[in-house]
Parts: sequence; C-alpha cells; structure tokens
Amino acid sequence: MHPMIASPNIRGFFSLLRLCLLTGGIVAAAVPARAAEGSPLPLMFDAKERLARPDLSTVIRVRILTSIDFPPFNFADQTGRLAGFNVDLAREICAELKIEAKCQIQALPFGELEKALEGGAGEAVMAGMAVTPERRQRFSFSRPYLGVPARFARNLKARIDGDTASALSGKPVGVVRGTAHELMLKAFFPKIVAVQFDNYEAALEALKTGKVDAAFSDGLRLPFWVAGEGSAKCCALFDGPYLSEKFLGEGLAIMLRKNDPLLTAAFDQALSVLSRNGRLQDIYLRYFPNGLY
Repeated sequence: MHPMIASPNIRGFFSLLRLCLLTGGIVAAAVPARAAEGSPLPLMFDAKERLARPDLSTVIRVRILTSIDFPPFNFADQTGRLAGFNVDLAREICAELKIEAKCQIQALPFGELEKALEGGAGEAVMAGMAVTPERRQRFSFSRPYLGVPARFARNLKARIDGDTASALSGKPVGVVRGTAHELMLKAFFPKIVAVQFDNYEAALEALKTGKVDAAFSDGLRLPFWVAGEGSAKCCALFDGPYLSEKFLGEGLAIMLRKNDPLLTAAFDQALSVLSRNGRLQDIYLRYFPNGLY
C-alpha cells in the first residue's frame, strides 16, 4: 500500500466490515471481507444504479497524473512505458467516456502530485492518494473503486492451533509502529501481543526468522511478499482480509480539482459502468491473479 493511503472515513463499504464478539477469544473482532458472489471484488457500486453521463464536448483535455513508485498500481515497465492497475484503469475510463484523444497520462514524483493538480498541470490524480478531511477541502474525489484490506501472514513453523485470527490470541504479531495497522490490530484483536517495528521491512524480517509468529500489515503488498523470493517460502497468508472504514479509509479513489464537478461526475459514471460490465474486475485480475479478497 502506498504510504499515503489512510483515511478515517468511508461510505459504509456495503457493511463488509462488522464487529462481533467471539466467546472466550478476541473481542470486537473484524469479520473478514469477502468478494461479492460471482465477482473477484467487493462491489463498490450498486449494480442497479445508473448514473447519467455528463456532456464532455467542451472538455479540451484530461491529463491524468500518476507516479511510478507504487507497483503494481503504477510503475514504469522494462521499456519505460507507464503500466499498472491504475494506469490501465485510467485508459479504460477514457475509452468508456469516449475521450481517448483528449486523455494524457503523465508521471510525476508522488510528492509533487498535489501541487501539480492545484496548479493546473493536470485534471486528475490516480496514484493511491489518501482521502483525508484536509484534502477534501482542497480537492474532489471520485467514489472509491478498490478497497484497501489488511492481512495477517503467519510463519509456517509457528504453532498456531486454528485457522482464524482468534488462534493468534496471546501470540506475538509484528506490526509497524505508528501506522493504521497498529491501531487496527489493537482495536480489533486486543488479545494478540502486538510487537512493534520501525518499518515494514523489519516486521517482515522478524516474521521470516520466527521472532514473531505472524505479522499484520497492508493487504495489497503482503501477498506479493509471501509469494515472492524475499519470503523464501517461510510464510503464508492467514485469515482475512479485513476492511475497516475507521482505520483503512475509503480505499483507492481518483482525486480531481475542486472546481471540476463535471469531470468528477464523468469519472463516477465511467467507474460505475466498468464495475457493472466486468472490465474493472478484468483489470484487477490482470494485476492480482490470486486476488486480494
């Protein structure tokens, strides 16, 4: 997950996260998020909703800004071409709105994206920008199109009796200090012994070497580490994934200029269509073939 993704608010998230009491186990635990039946993704749009498409004939150009430091969402491939989930989705949105000739996708350093958008160097940002109250004062946002889950990964040599988070009660679980994941772990799983680390890499190294039995972290990156060479097949995903409107926010959304309600409405309409016709799910499976949910 991009380091800037975090937000205290979400539009209900279709009740994917509920709180329950587990007898004799973890109190106020988060129920794992599940994809909708027949879909690899939790649905972010009402399947029956039909949004009107705004008239974009007066729009001269649509410059969608992104970065190249957030794989697999946005990165430069071996030829230097922009690629990734967000990039492919941006192209699909332009095609759906029939404005391909007006669309440009440009990469900037992540730290320059807000200033560039405010300064008129672009019309939208698709780079995992957090939806925060402060940013909502300065920008508009589309509806979220992908939830940001949290996940557990366990060391395969650790003795864990059970296949749900309640089995981690009393066991050491690594988490990065000062993150939303630390707050979420303590709130939803108070019986787990949270072991703090200064950064993501240190937490994963502790998991790999068995210093902790499990780790709780970003559900967008953790599956790639578990399946990649870095883990040396030490570990496996465990239970979940989990979504939390309080701790993990709205998920991925498109950030637009505050004074551009026309384009914001157009992006919402395109995302709604792509969710209904399966193209959003196709792009998701292209970059997450094993799924996040």
